[in-house]
Amino acid sequence: MKLKLSAPKEITWIIAVVAGVVGLLLHFGVFSIGGVSAIFLVGLGFVLLALATLLKNL
Repeated sequence: MKLKLSAPKEITWIIAVVAGVVGLLLHFGVFSIGGVSAIFLVGLGFVLLALATLLKNL
């Protein structure tokens, strides 16, 4: 099976990176957001980037 991967759009990449960075800052206690898990935000960033490379026009 051959996958056809595509580069994510710039806005998708920016959203994923921001989610990951905010997740890391939450993990290290720089600030806190009530009810939001740091691992959730980091995972969301990774999943968004993975989906953006697998799906065209995301």
